[in-house]
Amino acid sequence: MKSWKKNLIFALVILLLAGGIWLWQTANARYGTVAVVLYGDNKELELSLDKNGVYDINTGYYTVHLQVEDGRIRFIDSPCPDHLCEGFGWLEKAGDYAVCMPASTLCRIEDRD
Repeated sequence: MKSWKKNLIFALVILLLAGGIWLWQTANARYGTVAVVLYGDNKELELSLDKNGVYDINTGYYTVHLQVEDGRIRFIDSPCPDHLCEGFGWLEKAGDYAVCMPASTLCRIEDRD
């Protein structure tokens, strides 16, 4: 076998291994995770990350809007004055969190194994 064929086979094997490792880590990172939303006067809501949708939560101060898509969640189109909560982006791994202080709302990702 020529050396370029050996190099090509070696590169393909490495790429397949890297792809397999990436898929395994991605699947395990989202397995058993939920979004826990704390809002208002000690209210708690648990949202499954398995079903896509938009959730409107009346906190008593503002109505915040959360979007679940592809196993992750984020604040969208919130009426708070500074919109900083929208800047946190997508939350998808256990321990990720975002806060909307004017609406007194915390959204965090937790493991439920």
